[in-house]
Amino acid sequence: MSNTEMTYAEAQELFERLLKLDYHPVAIKFFKSEEEAAKYPAEKKAAAKMTFCQFTAASRMANYVLKGNNNNILCENCLTSFGYTAPSDEEAKGHFKYVVDDEYAKEVMAGKPRMPLGEVKEFMTAPLAKTPVEPDVVMFVCNPLQAYHILNDYVGAFHVHPLQFNHTVNSAVCGGAVWSFINHKPNMNTMCSGSYTSGKTEKGEVNVFIPGDQILDVARQLAHRTEVMGGASFPYNGNEWPGLDACKKCPMIRFKDVE
Repeated sequence: MSNTEMTYAEAQELFERLLKLDYHPVAIKFFKSEEEAAKYPAEKKAAAKMTFCQFTAASRMANYVLKGNNNNILCENCLTSFGYTAPSDEEAKGHFKYVVDDEYAKEVMAGKPRMPLGEVKEFMTAPLAKTPVEPDVVMFVCNPLQAYHILNDYVGAFHVHPLQFNHTVNSAVCGGAVWSFINHKPNMNTMCSGSYTSGKTEKGEVNVFIPGDQILDVARQLAHRTEVMGGASFPYNGNEWPGLDACKKCPMIRFKDVE
C-alpha cells in the first residue's frame, strides 16, 4: 500500500468517484471539553431538537458542518449512547417492543455501547472533505455492495480478517459510531427503526463506520488496488465499480473483440 500523503478532501473524492457513493462520508468528532469544541466553528446550527441521525443526514446530504450537544438531541437512545444521560427504566420501556419481555428489555438497553457518563460535551458532524478536525469516526451510508468494497479495503489495508460487527436493536447510528470509537474497530449495521424513519434512508442502505485515524489508509488501499487491478470492482476485475452487472460465468453472456 502506498504511503503517499493524502488529505481528507482527497479521500472523499476517491471514495465518491471510485465507489460512486450517493452521499458524502461523514466525519464524526466527540469533544471532551467545551474549550476544544469552541476551536472549531460550525456552518449551521440546529434550530430545533432532532435526532443524531438527522445531524448526520444533513452533513452527508446537504454538505453542512454541524455541532451539537445534549440540548439539541431529541432521541433518548442517543442521549444515553453519548453518555449525556444514564440508562433508566423509562427508557427501557421503549425497548419492550423489540423483545416483548420487560426484564430482558432492561438487559438489552444496558448492553448497548455508550460513552462514559458526562465525558462528551459536544459533537460535530461534517462531510469528510470539510472536517476542520481529525475525526473520531467516519460514517458511510451506502448500499451493501459499496459497504463490501469499503470493508474489504479495510482488510487489505490493516491485515485484519475476518471482521465482526455489532448489531443492537436500535441506536444504529449513534450507538454504531460509539461502538466503533470505543473499540477502535470498523463496524457495519442495518438501520434501526429510528434511523430508517428520521435519518432519510429509504433505499436499503447500511451504515459503515471506520475509526477516524484509519480512514486515510483505507482510501490509500482503494487507490492502490484500483491502480494494480485496473478498476475498483471486486466482482469484475479490471472494471470500474460496480463492474459488468451480469450473471457471473453465465454461458449466455459472452463478448469477443471486433475483428
